[in-house]
Formats: sequence, C-alpha cells, structure tokens
Amino acid sequence: MDINTPVKTIYGGHYDKYLPEWTMVVEALQSEFGDFIEEILMPRIAATDVPIIQIRKSGMMAVLSRLKEGLGFSFLTDYTATDEESEPRFRLVLQLMNPTTKARMRVKIRLSEQETSPTLIPLWEGANWAEREIYDMFGIRFEGHPDLRRILMDMRWEGHPLRKDYPLRGYQVFLTPEPLDPELLK
Repeated sequence: MDINTPVKTIYGGHYDKYLPEWTMVVEALQSEFGDFIEEILMPRIAATDVPIIQIRKSGMMAVLSRLKEGLGFSFLTDYTATDEESEPRFRLVLQLMNPTTKARMRVKIRLSEQETSPTLIPLWEGANWAEREIYDMFGIRFEGHPDLRRILMDMRWEGHPLRKDYPLRGYQVFLTPEPLDPELLK
C-alpha cells in the first residue's frame, strides 16, 4: 500500500470527491497569479493528500486574498513554519479549508534567514497567535503584527527552540519568576 492506494473511510474517497474543485482552484490561480506560483503538487501525482501550492512572498497577500474571497478557502485551519536547513531556510505553511465544500488546500511560502513576512491578520484575525508562536519558536518576524512578542517561552529566553540549529540540551533556568510587564496589567 502507498499514498495512492485509496483507503475506505466513513467519508468516502476524498480524492475523487475534491479533484474537480482542486483542479478549478489550481487553474484559476495559475491563470491569474502564474508569476507568483513556484510549484504545485497535486495528490496522486506527488506524495501528498491535498494540493500544495508554493508561492513567492511577493504575491502572498494577493494569492491568499483570492483563495479566501474568490475561491471559498476562508477558514485558516492551521498556520505554522518549518526549518529546512537549506536556503531559503524557512517555510510558512498554511492549511486552508473551504467550509462549504470541506475541501482542503496547503499553501507554502519560502523565507530566508533574515527575511520578514507580512502579517496575515488583515485576512484572518486568528493568525495573530499563530504568528506569535512562529516568531517565538522560529524567530520569523511579521511586518505589521500589532503585538509580536513571545507567547510560549519566558520573555528572557534566548534563541528559538524549533530551529534545527538550536542545541538539543539548550536548557535555560530562571530562578525567579518572569517579571510582570505593567503595560499588560492595564
């Protein structure tokens, strides 16, 4: 058995169910934003369960706006990053869903070490905490983010624990509690 072998589920075969929608969306994006699309991986052609669209950072907001507003992928189900240890080093990974049809799609954006990304909060308010987590764990900065500060680690923590160059035994011990920021108490 491999990824191309259909597995019986209570939901039926998602490939056959969503292929027409995926094809329509991919063709619409290619015709409208062909210059911004780096790569498209489709299920059964590549080892993936949903289409993966790799886009350039320069067209990120335009492509994502089109996916949300015009093509129905209005639900941001997940937003994270990966460290690839090759240049460009980081990938922003968005999992999108069309709430009407339940079709899913994955979008990836490559970023180099010191590169920033525009915030996605104007498109999805829920991106706020996800971007803070990405910043905290990977060190990727988001232009226009209203409150880009650590969300998981202590404010005194040095480094970003999900980077592949972070030491496995990168312990940091703080003998006193994190000092309270008076601005946050207002």
